[in-house]
Amino acid sequence: MSTATIVPAVVAGARSSRLTSQVDNRVAYVSFALAYLIGHGAAAVSHGTDPLLDLPGWLPMTLLATGIVAGSVAATIASTRAQRGAPTDEALSGKLLGIAWATAFTGLFFAITGLANTLDMPELQAILWPTGSAFVVGLIYLAEGAARRNVLHYTLGSWLALISTASLFLSTPGPFWILAFAGGGAYAIAAILEPRRLAAHR
Repeated sequence: MSTATIVPAVVAGARSSRLTSQVDNRVAYVSFALAYLIGHGAAAVSHGTDPLLDLPGWLPMTLLATGIVAGSVAATIASTRAQRGAPTDEALSGKLLGIAWATAFTGLFFAITGLANTLDMPELQAILWPTGSAFVVGLIYLAEGAARRNVLHYTLGSWLALISTASLFLSTPGPFWILAFAGGGAYAIAAILEPRRLAAHR
């Protein structure tokens, strides 16, 4: 086989590998956007000294959890599809990033539960879980964005990590408003920009 034949084949293979490793996050972004806007929005209007609405305490968390579960399933499916046919090292990176989610949230559970128990302030969990979860998600997005060379994902992760922690300077329901609009809005913008990013890799 001549060099003229080998080179195009190698280039085509590399292009196919790059396409395979691109994760389509559109469904996940939309699901998370709705979860943040509706779930955290419901918490925002029903918390504080003078809440706008009198909602059952379980409703905001249920709305948030429903959207997050849907988004997580969509993200897992998209990641699994992207790993098909990917080089061994990229497939391993994807698996390690998947494990990182379980490790990070297990650590978050220990941190929040331990802190609330040590300080004897169980009410802390109501605000630390939403903000802490967004912070952990942001950090993992940073890792995923760097590993997959996805600037949009990396930028979204940076934004989530910063707004979730900065929101702790506000009294309730301030953090919920920040997560609902700054967090949910960021996911919505990412969902709009994702098709352009995918098209650039085709």
